[in-house]
Amino acid sequence: MGALDNRYRVMRKATLVGAGTNVVLAGIQIAGGMLTQSQALIADGLHTLSDLFSDAVVLVASRQANVEPDDAHPYGHGRIETLATVIVGLLLLSVAVSLALDAGRRLFTPELLLAPAPLALLFALFAVAAKESLYHYTRRMARRARSELLHANAWHHRSDVASSLVVLAGIGGALLGLTYLDALAAVIVAGMIGLIGGRLVLSSASELIDRGLAGERVRRIRERIGSVEGVRGLHRLRTRRMGGTSLVDVHIQLAPRISVSEAHQVSERVRARLLEADDDVGDVTVHIDPEEDDTAELRSLAVPPRPQLLAMLEQHWRGIGEAAQIRRIELHYLDGRVHVELYLPLSVARDHADASRISARLGDAALGVDYVREVQVWFEA
Repeated sequence: MGALDNRYRVMRKATLVGAGTNVVLAGIQIAGGMLTQSQALIADGLHTLSDLFSDAVVLVASRQANVEPDDAHPYGHGRIETLATVIVGLLLLSVAVSLALDAGRRLFTPELLLAPAPLALLFALFAVAAKESLYHYTRRMARRARSELLHANAWHHRSDVASSLVVLAGIGGALLGLTYLDALAAVIVAGMIGLIGGRLVLSSASELIDRGLAGERVRRIRERIGSVEGVRGLHRLRTRRMGGTSLVDVHIQLAPRISVSEAHQVSERVRARLLEADDDVGDVTVHIDPEEDDTAELRSLAVPPRPQLLAMLEQHWRGIGEAAQIRRIELHYLDGRVHVELYLPLSVARDHADASRISARLGDAALGVDYVREVQVWFEA
């Protein structure tokens, strides 16, 4: 079973449990509100019923968001979960507006106010207990699945607890003779629903526009990268979120003349360090630099590529017989210039003096190419 498939199973189970609980609870609250003449209890029941819509969105989105990457979505489908969270937030805002308008109308029309019966208190207490239990369960499952959408749904349940407490207080006040408190409690519940919905919309919208991670998390990521042996510096550190994971892009500066394989090995250690240190990090892209490239890379791009540069060097080496014996040439593009390393067989030189002469001829000729800054000649067996 793949990690994404297992994540979906956890999210699906939590959502179905929540949906089942909300169906039963909403029915009890609405029926209890009608039986006891409590508008606040009816409003809270409608709020609970609205959770079914959010549960449905979570269920569909969690399935689609955990599908493996494909050709059309090479980065995966995590943003579906983010978009679904926006939809959940908008649903909450619409419910809040509807409840506030109805309760507000009753507040300003005293003859429409309802006088709840004492039994309404029991219904409200039952709702508080059920929603608090559902919050703790969903939050635990959200941690297992590392899902922001499921975590949002958990806090949605916690907001339900708060709204039910307000309903409890409103019913209690109404029973003491302050009948307007029941309608006022309904308005407060609507405000709380709207606040949660607005937060969900804003936080998910910031993810959709690729807002970076919080400053403290970025600082920890920077420290972990810098602690990897071989990393001399880092720049262009960029972070963002996608669904339930964080994504990191970074440029690391290494020693300028190490091999490609060694540089790759260091970059893999950076990647592994971030993935192991933070379960929330799902992908890391590491770019390797031999120097600080904020300005140097523009100068290096002005230098000809290897085939063109080798053709220039061969032109300047005409007439130097030892040039035909060069085994390999290494080019180091640094600070907008090229550092050249030449490797010749040891048998080319008769002695140390002859080796020095050959090195000088090849080096002086190579320095005639405008882009060449330094030449080193090595003799190997």
